[in-house]
Amino acid sequence: MLYFSLIGAAGYVAPRHMKAIKDLGHELVSVYDLHDGLASLDQYFPNAACFSDVHEFTEFHRSNPLDYVSICSPNHLHFEHINWAMAQNAHVVCEKPLVVDPAQLEQLVDLEKTYGKKISTILQLRNVEAVIKLRERVMSSHDTYKVDVRYVSARGNWYFNSWKGNEELSGGIVTNIGIHLFDLLLWLFGPVKTVELETYNSHKAAGVLNLEKAQVNWFLSVDAADLPREGPRSFRQMTVNNEVIRLDAGMEYLHNQSYRDILKGIGPGIQEARPSIELCQIIRALGRTT
Repeated sequence: MLYFSLIGAAGYVAPRHMKAIKDLGHELVSVYDLHDGLASLDQYFPNAACFSDVHEFTEFHRSNPLDYVSICSPNHLHFEHINWAMAQNAHVVCEKPLVVDPAQLEQLVDLEKTYGKKISTILQLRNVEAVIKLRERVMSSHDTYKVDVRYVSARGNWYFNSWKGNEELSGGIVTNIGIHLFDLLLWLFGPVKTVELETYNSHKAAGVLNLEKAQVNWFLSVDAADLPREGPRSFRQMTVNNEVIRLDAGMEYLHNQSYRDILKGIGPGIQEARPSIELCQIIRALGRTT
């Protein structure tokens, strides 16, 4: 059994981490969050120690060692919380993006060397069954693909009054909504040749990526008006040479597979995360000039 702590336990995605830790037979020892909305713990780890004071949190772990720290905090705090985890002599499982600023990636590499611990990230779309089969075909082919991606995740007014709506803190829509999509495209079709941006604002972004093996038309939105007329408040679909792949299939189970891979030592780390983080910075820079 491995012992985990979870930072950002009141966040939207944290229960998926709790579920993965529990389903794989490990223990969540503690959680840290400035907010007290931790009712999701009752379903998974009701006995976990809870902290809102970082000094008390740190003091607790002087006598309660950890194997892993899972990080689900706001994007701009990831670097700080990874540093904290490394100081506890623990491996890291960090939600995407590892960092907003690509310049911090080298500092993360140095942390791994200093502490001898691994920093891993969650890139769950790589675990979609249809995506895995597609990658096998792409890797064995010399074809160039025509790809269209439409990724809409509707958000209410709260979104723009939170850290998520502040581009300096979150990286904006291309990071909040698009980071794992861009990772998926680069993982499938290879590195970027050119980037064209057609639309960029706080609600939506769109453009064209010319990749090594594909031309990709992409669209991201948090505007409910961009959803199909009926259905849930999210729509995640990729079309590859007229083959439709739904990217929201089995989402509730994808973190489990991500954790399995990370605990085996084969999950994505700093270098795997780098290309999409760098691409998001390029798109943001283009967006500021449009």
